[in-house]
Amino acid sequence: MAREPMTLEQIRATRPRADLVKIAATTEEDIRRHQIEDGEDPDAPLPPFRPVPNVRAIRMRLQMTQEAFAKAIGVPVATVRNWEQSRTNMDPAVRSLLRVVEREPDAALRALAE
Repeated sequence: MAREPMTLEQIRATRPRADLVKIAATTEEDIRRHQIEDGEDPDAPLPPFRPVPNVRAIRMRLQMTQEAFAKAIGVPVATVRNWEQSRTNMDPAVRSLLRVVEREPDAALRALAE
């Protein structure tokens, strides 16, 4: 049976509260046990850090407007604005594309134009 949509006021009224005492009492042992229970390997090495490409710096180096850059890589200009202002996260495919554009701009933009 479908539930009736809730209003914002109803959501705020029923919003669960964090038990700060329980959080403060959580030990490193507890965290490790939870990781194992969740199927994670707490001893696994962390993946390498890959910085998020700086879209504005790439675009400026290419001397392109947001509109031209967005058209060149095939995304809405609002998306480029959101990336530049860190309003939205990039998915891994976008980060890879931007790394290619950053390192080999002529080849990447030529390939994207075809």
